[in-house]
Amino acid sequence: MRAVFVDANETLAAVTDKLLASQKLPVGINRNPSIKPDDLPGLLGDAEIMIVDHTAVPTPIAATCKALKHVVFLGTGARSYMNPEELGQHGISVHTIKGYGDTAVAECAIALMWASAKSFGEMDRGMREGNWLRRDAVQLTGKTLGLIGFGGIAAEAARMAAGCGMKVMAWNRTPKTHPGVAFVPLEKLLAESHVISLHLLLNDETKGFLSRERIAQMRPGSILINTARGAVVDEDAMLEALRSGHIAHAGLDVFTVEPLPSGHALTKLPNVTLSAHSAFRTPEASDNLIGAALDHCRRIIASGG
Repeated sequence: MRAVFVDANETLAAVTDKLLASQKLPVGINRNPSIKPDDLPGLLGDAEIMIVDHTAVPTPIAATCKALKHVVFLGTGARSYMNPEELGQHGISVHTIKGYGDTAVAECAIALMWASAKSFGEMDRGMREGNWLRRDAVQLTGKTLGLIGFGGIAAEAARMAAGCGMKVMAWNRTPKTHPGVAFVPLEKLLAESHVISLHLLLNDETKGFLSRERIAQMRPGSILINTARGAVVDEDAMLEALRSGHIAHAGLDVFTVEPLPSGHALTKLPNVTLSAHSAFRTPEASDNLIGAALDHCRRIIASGG
């Protein structure tokens, strides 16, 4: 059996080379990250395992890859790029990787929170244009951070926020406890949080989770942070809330359509801080991610597929 990493960017290719140097695994690397789904059959050939970072894997195309039995997706959000149930009907198993970037993504969420609270992005843009643009800031010490969804990333964000002197509350679909975190009903979290940070996996139940109705329940003038998936938010409702000031600022690393199209409405608003789905991009997270992907390959090969 062999595997092919079909869309490795320069960074992930280098990490894969480094880790493969110390282990004998039949993994090929395609170093062109700009491939299209139609390229997949030719790239895979007779490989049984595909490692994929960001390329869509439509079921009809995957079905033409006759040897393909396993897709190892580099992250948790495989559903944004493929339909695991449909692939399963063709005998193709989808493997995801959790926990590799919990600290990196949490740091991004906290960084976006601070940038949003201080209007750094808006002032930076203004000053580069020659304007001495000054904005009043939100003092976060003593304020409440509300975490929607509570896994490893949210736990790290809670630790960091507590260290900043913030109160932390959370809502999760299943009961949980965590030191220093008050788990509360969603309605209470929406109404009382000065900052809301989303940490939900995207699936049929969470698509559009932060709906127009739930946005209306948010504390007026609150800050919204999303490092999860763009589709968990009703984007049109969020835009309206940003324009009205009901949401004072949004710090966003993820979007409904990626890459974010040129001229998108979010790029026109001063009270939005944007990053290009890069929360997980640290050397430490990359090492964890590729290491876990190769572990998947090793287990699949050892089991005979």
